[in-house]
Order: sequence, then C-alpha cells, then structure tokens
Amino acid sequence: MVEHGKQLAIPAKVMPLDNAVFTEVEADELSCHGTPAHCAEHGQASLVLKDDQECSASHVHGNGPVEESNGCMPNQRIDEHGQIDFGHSLQLVLFSRQWGLAESLVALADHQLMLDYGLSVALDAIWFLRTEQDLQGLNHLIGKIVESGAKDFARAILRTSLLASCVVACQSKALTLGDSKEIIAQRLHDRLQDCPGGERLQIEAGAKVQKFIEWALQCIHLHRCSEDTECYKANCSTHQEVQFHLSAFKAFLDIAGDNLSGKIFTEAFDAACFPLTLFSTLFEPGWSSGSSAVAIQGLLSLLVEGGAENVNQCFLEASRFGSTELVRILLKIAHQNSLAVDVDLALVYASHYCKFETMACLVDEGHATSFLCPLVKASERGCLQVVQWFVNRHVSDIEMCLAVTTAASCGHFAVATYLLAHIPRHVLEALSPQILKAARGQGSGSFEGVSFLLRSNFLNDAAATYAVADSIATTSTMDIPQDLVDFLKEQWSQAAFAEGVEAGEDHFVNITRVLRRGASPIRLHDLPEPMALAIAYLPLYRACASARGQLLPQRLRGELVEAVGRLGVPVNMENNRRDFLAVLEHYFPSFITGA
Repeated sequence: MVEHGKQLAIPAKVMPLDNAVFTEVEADELSCHGTPAHCAEHGQASLVLKDDQECSASHVHGNGPVEESNGCMPNQRIDEHGQIDFGHSLQLVLFSRQWGLAESLVALADHQLMLDYGLSVALDAIWFLRTEQDLQGLNHLIGKIVESGAKDFARAILRTSLLASCVVACQSKALTLGDSKEIIAQRLHDRLQDCPGGERLQIEAGAKVQKFIEWALQCIHLHRCSEDTECYKANCSTHQEVQFHLSAFKAFLDIAGDNLSGKIFTEAFDAACFPLTLFSTLFEPGWSSGSSAVAIQGLLSLLVEGGAENVNQCFLEASRFGSTELVRILLKIAHQNSLAVDVDLALVYASHYCKFETMACLVDEGHATSFLCPLVKASERGCLQVVQWFVNRHVSDIEMCLAVTTAASCGHFAVATYLLAHIPRHVLEALSPQILKAARGQGSGSFEGVSFLLRSNFLNDAAATYAVADSIATTSTMDIPQDLVDFLKEQWSQAAFAEGVEAGEDHFVNITRVLRRGASPIRLHDLPEPMALAIAYLPLYRACASARGQLLPQRLRGELVEAVGRLGVPVNMENNRRDFLAVLEHYFPSFITGA
C-alpha cells in the first residue's frame, strides 16, 4: 500500500513492510481452526453448554460428535490457546446463527483477551448476514461484548475491513476459493517486488500477508459451508443483504464512538483496499455496478466519514496495479465526499505499468487531461503501445514533438518514427531547431538522437532537413550547445558536403596514380573496367549502403556525389541516396552487388 503522507514517485512504492497493518495480527490468532474439507465433512455445528461452569464446541455429524475442544472455565487462567478455543466456539455458534447461545457464551468470558477476540469474531459475521433477524441478533451480541469489557476496537475494525474486501472479491465469478492460494502467491510476489526493504524483509512480509489473506478466504468458505440456499452456493449477496451488512457495520462504529481515531480509520481503509488491488483485475466486466461493489463502496464511505485520510493514496495505488474496478469506486467516493484525487498522477502510474483499462477509466470517468507527462515517460522507456494509446487519444502536436525528442535522445527510434508520422510537417518545420537541440540528450557527446532525426529526413524534405542542420552548424546563438554545433558542422553542414567532394577528388587522383604508375604485380590497369571501379569505390559504396535512414551525412554524401560525377553521369542534387547507389551498382560487377 502507498505509505500515508509520503510523496509518490515512479514507480509507486508500497507501504514499508514493517508498518503494514496486516502483520499486526499473528496467523494463529486469526485462524479459523478448520479447513474447507473439514467444513464440508461436518455440515452442522452446535455448541453444548455443560452446566453454568464450562462450555465446549462439538461438530455434529450424523448422530454423534466428531471433535470436541475444551471451552472456557471461569476462574481459570486463559492462555493463548484458551483465547483461540473461545473464538472457535463463538464462530461455530455464529455459523448456525444461534444469537442467544452466543450471548450465553460471551457471558462466560472472564478475560479481556477473550472479549477482544470475541469482538473480532462477531464482526466477522457482519458480512454474512441474511435477514433482519440476523441483523438484530448480531447487533445485540456486539453490544453485549462491548458492555462486557471488549476494548480492542482497532484490531477488530482492521480485521473486519480486510475480510469484507475479500468477501466482495470472492463474489467475482472469475475468482474461486479453490485457486485462490496460487493467485495470492503470484499476486503478492508482484505486489511486493517494488516494496522498500531487503529481500528477506519482503519474504517475511509476503508470508504474513499471504497467511492473513488465506485466513480471510478460509473464513469465507466456512461461512458459505454453513449456508443451505442456492444463492449462497452461488457465492453472491443481494442488495438487501448488503444493506444489512452496512447497517451492522454502522452500528458497530456508533458503539465504538471515540475509541476509533482517524489513524485507525485510515489503516482500515487501507486494509479494505488491499485485497481489491490484488484481485480486481480478475473481476468480470460490470462488477463495479453490482451488489459487491455497493458493499465495498458503502464500507469505504463509512470509513471516510469516520476520518480516513488516505483516499488519494489508495487511489494512486489502485491505478498503479491496474485495479480498475477499485479506481471506479474510489472516484465515486471522492466525488460524494468532495475529496480531491490526483487523476493525472494516477494516469502516470497506470501508463507506467501499461494498465490500459485503468488508463481509459481515468480519462473517460476521472476526466484526466494531462497527457504530456505519461506520454514523455512512455517515450523515454520506449513503450510503443502506451505511446500509440495516447496518440489515439489525440494528444497535441506540441506534446508529440516533446515525446519525439525524448524517444530519439533515449535511442528508441521505433517510437520516434511512429510519432514523426503523426506530427504535421509545418509544426516540425517551425520547431525543427528546438527538436534537434532537445534530441541531443542530457549528456555531452551523445548525438545518436540527432543523427537519427536527420538520417530519417524528419522534415520529409531532404533540402529542408539539410538546411536546418546547416543553419544550426553556422549559428552563433549562445543557447545552442557548442558540441552540437561542432558535430553538425563536421557531418551535416554545407561545409561538410564540400569537404566530402574534396575528399572524393583526392581519392580519384590517388586511384588514377595507382592505375597509371603503380608497380603492383597485380597490374591494376590491365583489369576490366568494372573490376577497377569496384576496387576504387567499393568501400564508399558499402559505407553508403550500410548507413541507416533516408539521408546520408553531408560529408559522406559529398564523396558519393563526386564519385558518381566521375563516372560521367549527370548529377541531380535532388536525387536521394538510393539513386546515387544505383549508378555505382550499374558499373560494378554483378557478383559484387549481389554479395
């Protein structure tokens, strides 16, 4: 989870592991003490009170008890196992909705830890209420537990918030309890890889969180096993039942009153959002408009009313992990409570991790309008898919120009090529000096981006492209880096072309001298003319043929033009590289050009 009160950066960081709210409760304390198989095998649970001094839990199957555990003994020291046995017994009673029997069990609890644990167990049952009678019975039971001395409201609300989130997550048809462990393990691995801290700390935190989530899913399954209706076998809740759940939770908040601080509500909000960031990418379309979403939205709204202050942090994190359904819910909560959420920063996070569905939600429903930052960052990473997504969303020409320079300076030429094809020529011409200057990159001496733009004929007009390079090479403007001026003067200026022609002339003179006066035993002047030309100009041909892009640097172009002129072919300066090379190929032996 995003750390509360800490400035976010790309990529979004999750809450430091040693502060995670989920690690506050040990796994054995949260255990339901049963397995789905055990629950299926023993379909009915009841509690038998043995006089007024003790209670024991029995799983009844057929005509006899299968398992029995010691309950609570007044005036007897309650250790951790006694606390868990008490919670286990209370759970069994709540499974069967024997509210009066549950109150009798609470009356026997004479230890603070037992009452606090009982409060947490009672709150677990909120999210499985079915009828008005169940609602009244549970509200009365929770009030009874608090009257008896339960005080650990913080742990109870954190635990039940996480459980509620898991309940609604499991009501997605795409997520079943059977494959939840594998999903949890993989999602937690992905979720914690950006977490601050060493590998050992990540492993420990991941193990604790996984046990906590598995406890919640096991608890859900145990509750579902106790249901006998087709609705519950189908793993769904009606809108009326959701209102029962929210009403019971609201009643608990009223009972807790000032015992719950804003900090606790903030942590509970975080706990409720966490499972949805793990699982919501598995939800089927339309989940956010069903009863499950109504339940979690109601829960989160109540937590915000209580003082939760981390809506924006959770919103950013949901965007980072592509939890589109949670993003929708948090947008609604923010609107209903007049809270500000940073949709533009959320778009940066979502685009950084290529969460396209979330990106669409942020733009269409969250009305994010700032595309420049995520577009530039995608260009910087070379993520063509994200760049295409923003271009299709009609980013401005100026934004695409900035993205081009970023992609070129970072060496992502496929991205730069795609963007250049979508920028109008008149815009490129007007900004061409600034584009070449920006493509230089931050580091001195890095001119790959500049070379790419010039070689690719980024103005789609060879004369114009060469002209803008020459204008920068001959400029005396102070805001142009000197090393860029020197590079263009050496390779891309009109002066460089003249030097290339001169170098070509010198090369021709040297070849002529070798042919006429050379003493080589090979006797070059006796070779066929195509072979002699190949010897003279094959290095130049290969250099020009291997150059990338449409245009040649002016220095190399000058040598090529001079060589073509020596062959007696009229030179058209508007011809491109391919035209000039075709002339050389015409005079070369076929086996040379074929190779």
